Amino acid sequence: MPKTIYQSIYKDLKQKIENDDFSYQEMLPSENTLIQKYGCSRNTLRRAISCLVTDGYVQTMQGKGVRNIYRPIEQTSFTIGEIESFRESAKRNGLEPYTRVLLFAELALNQKQAAYTGFAPGAEVYYLQRLHYLDGLPLILNHNYFLKEAVPGLTKEIAEGSIYDYLENTLHMTIVNSKRVMTVEKITEIDEKYLKLNVEDYNCLAVVSSQTYNSDGILFEYTQSRHRPDYFRFYDNAVRNK
Repeated sequence: MPKTIYQSIYKDLKQKIENDDFSYQEMLPSENTLIQKYGCSRNTLRRAISCLVTDGYVQTMQGKGVRNIYRPIEQTSFTIGEIESFRESAKRNGLEPYTRVLLFAELALNQKQAAYTGFAPGAEVYYLQRLHYLDGLPLILNHNYFLKEAVPGLTKEIAEGSIYDYLENTLHMTIVNSKRVMTVEKITEIDEKYLKLNVEDYNCLAVVSSQTYNSDGILFEYTQSRHRPDYFRFYDNAVRNK
């Protein structure tokens, strides 16, 4: 089954649901109607619907059809179950994004850096510190490591825009999966400086560490995202396996 077909159907239905073309609790058009609309097979449509179920957009009801159960996520929410760029998340939340590159460097990883990033010792990487703003507020401080051989030509100018746009549309990389660990850690001096935090109000922040792989099975990125606690909210949709 061509992957792009079910993905395009999934994205179109998802957008229609988010735009309120289908009201909350409304039934989507019948399976046969959607098959005719998209000119696809039954299996392709069902795979697209399955993705919507996983993401918490719809619920399948045996003998009745597919019901819209989507409720807009509160602003400054980031998704766990999807790999979503900062700009994509900002757009979904209706917020204005801005990225400031604090540091752009090239380095070879030592043993300690290799141990926590997952790259091999001596691996050559781009190391970036980026401060992400939403509607003018500095909310996320990112420490990014990108494997140079997998991400050639990365520049500060690209990093100020969208690195994932560069990876997917210029380098034609397919980003597949990301392993994430969420922790609560003490605020550092750099956190306090750039995230405008008062340690008397907050002495900890939320940290999301991720290792991201492409379709060749190559670990091309390690990122530690440090989030202001007063704006931090992550969203996930859990499915119970029977």
